[in-house]
Amino acid sequence: MRAVRQCTRSACDRAAVATLTYVYADSTAVLGPLSSSAEPHAYDLCDVHAERLTVPRGWDVVRLATEFVPAAPSDDDLVALANAVREASRATPRTAVPAQRPGSAVPAPVTHRLPEPAADGEITRRGHLRVLQGDAD
Repeated sequence: MRAVRQCTRSACDRAAVATLTYVYADSTAVLGPLSSSAEPHAYDLCDVHAERLTVPRGWDVVRLATEFVPAAPSDDDLVALANAVREASRATPRTAVPAQRPGSAVPAPVTHRLPEPAADGEITRRGHLRVLQGDAD
């Protein structure tokens, strides 16, 4: 099923009915029916923005259609929707099982000993950082 494309104008959530493209070399804007697929260098416009279209001074507008109306859902869209609903209803729900974790969930015991602190209380050093022996409480 095809998704409804929206108008590319900011803050407009209406359905697109026209496609606007530019021919910069000819200073021309071409406004036509909604293209069959979204193009990266074209702008999809709703009926309101298609009717209000203005272009820079000196540019020409070629309107390939004079009335822009939203397309009704086609039989293909309705059949695809019905097939998707049927497929979803046929699927059997899976039983939930806990995730399998490798090894044990209990942390491994500590098997190494810290080195004895140096005279100034330094236990180890990594780069410019030092681990110091804390005061025993």
